[in-house]
Amino acid sequence: LHLAADVKKMLKATPGVVDVDAYVEDPHPKTQLIVDKEKAALHGITADAVAETLRVAVGAAPTGLLHVPGEQEDVNIVLEIPRTARGTTDDLLELRVRGAGQTLVPLRELVRTQALFEDRSIYHKNLLPVVYVTADMAGVAESAAYAIFDMNEKLAKLNAHDFGGAPGKLAIWNASMPETDAQPSIKWDGEWQITLEVFRDLGMAFAVVLLLIYVLLVGWFRSFLTPLVVMAAIPFSLVGILPAHAAMGAFFSATSMIGFMAGAGIVVRNSIILVDFIEARLEAGLPLHEAVVEAGAVRFRPMLLTAAAVVVGAAVILFDPIFQGLAIALMAGEVASLLISRMAVPVLYAMLANARRRHVHLPAAPSENTQDAHDTVDGMSAALS
Repeated sequence: LHLAADVKKMLKATPGVVDVDAYVEDPHPKTQLIVDKEKAALHGITADAVAETLRVAVGAAPTGLLHVPGEQEDVNIVLEIPRTARGTTDDLLELRVRGAGQTLVPLRELVRTQALFEDRSIYHKNLLPVVYVTADMAGVAESAAYAIFDMNEKLAKLNAHDFGGAPGKLAIWNASMPETDAQPSIKWDGEWQITLEVFRDLGMAFAVVLLLIYVLLVGWFRSFLTPLVVMAAIPFSLVGILPAHAAMGAFFSATSMIGFMAGAGIVVRNSIILVDFIEARLEAGLPLHEAVVEAGAVRFRPMLLTAAAVVVGAAVILFDPIFQGLAIALMAGEVASLLISRMAVPVLYAMLANARRRHVHLPAAPSENTQDAHDTVDGMSAALS
């Protein structure tokens, strides 16, 4: 409870955090009436009679039904004491219970009072006791990540020993639950938990997609290094995505991540047509540097048309409050990749081809076999290029 109170104070002091509350009830005093069975027995009164009298006093007791002519349903007859006669504990103690010999005995002589507090609610999650502290975000910082990062800096200064645990830093959990309740700890839940799970699942899906793309490209180009050159253009889209989000004042959301993943396929397609054109020109006998330059010039038009189609299609949802991140990621990522990959991919391919040629060693003595080796190496270089 003390830890929850400190966290609640920190949340209230954090900018952008509103509606801070905790699932901790304030102490509610109550008065317990305990029947003195010996005194009650002396008056011939049972404990059940005392309890029944108090039950009627604080509530009501149904006594029968009233049959009203012309009414379809009967009316309940309820015995109830006026509120003025049951407003305080002293008023209840003035009530009388019929004892032996038809004598009326005040409750004050049959019970004793004891001041207590109502039991507080106990909450559990995954069978571990927890105290919930809740808050919402408002204002400029709409994401819970900013408030949590700010809070973690303050929580890192707390000592678990101050809250009943062993000396050491307070444990902070994000994506998983604490394993035990032996040590006091903090588990960030709610929107932050959902955010972590969404980006974790999207990241894993993106990794699988990249692996599948790589396998397909290996099968097409029959090389393990050329697909890496083709896929090197994927990170280039971030050069446009992140600044575009900042310029539009938008957060990098889950839809932005989906747009980055969707744009990866388009980026790879642009790289494929560049590399495929280079290899086609090399097979035609063109030198490597000329094939690289020609690929960037000739294939720029289809890449530009593809980028224009993506920008026009995504512009429809650019100002949608939910899918704005998707539109920004597609548009800015495709434009940035168009401008960078047109030059970077051919250059990387040329660097890879030259590196392959330097690793091919030729025999020193000239002979017929040496000439064949030269021809074979040239053919290998052209094929690898």
